[in-house]
Amino acid sequence: MIRLAPLAAGLLALTSTTALAQGAPPPSNAPSPAETNPLPTTTKPDTSKSGPDPAAPAPEQAPIPRPAQSGAAPSVTPPPSALPTLVPSPGEPNDVDPVTLPAKPVAILSGQTKWEAARANLRASFKTIGETLAKLGLKPAGRPIALFTKTEDDGFQYEAMIPIESAPAQATETNGVTFGSSPSGKALRFKHSGTYEEIDGTYETLTAYLDAKEIDVQDRFLEEYVTDLGEGADDKLDINIYALPK
Repeated sequence: MIRLAPLAAGLLALTSTTALAQGAPPPSNAPSPAETNPLPTTTKPDTSKSGPDPAAPAPEQAPIPRPAQSGAAPSVTPPPSALPTLVPSPGEPNDVDPVTLPAKPVAILSGQTKWEAARANLRASFKTIGETLAKLGLKPAGRPIALFTKTEDDGFQYEAMIPIESAPAQATETNGVTFGSSPSGKALRFKHSGTYEEIDGTYETLTAYLDAKEIDVQDRFLEEYVTDLGEGADDKLDINIYALPK
């Protein structure tokens, strides 16, 4: 995978309502439909009992709303994708947004990988961080991010991070996970929408833009995974790429 080689060279870059069928009125001593099982939407008349003429058209059926069940509605846990991004306003594909990155407390796991194994190793790093946070009773407070600290032709070094509300009072290394702060300050955001393998094209656009504008950036960059890194090569992803000007 060569996705960052150009950048490394150029940057060094309920309630549900259920319809109940209402047939002919029941005898006064019969239980009401709400006290018995609801009738099906269409009921075949029983000609063995007295009642309306079977040949007569069925009365118009009106839905009977079922009363809401007592008690509070079940709580809904937001999916991971509902966690906030570093910059609240979303970016647009092929656009460059000047933004200001806030310093966020993060759990960090350093690693290195070959390009062809990048997605799998990043995903494994985020999993390890998540498991460590769970053991420490901490919850993620933002989307996973990866700071690429050194890129080479065959791979790169990185710091995988997950934002948290605050670092533990006595932060000690657990499973290789440490605590610190995410990069902050002025940045240029490029949005990638597509498969992970197609991200090379976004980096080429990023490099061309920086060259055309003669913008010098730090020898590192940040990726923020707005959607989770899946295992499928055809998974469509949204990834924010942040270039950090000098």
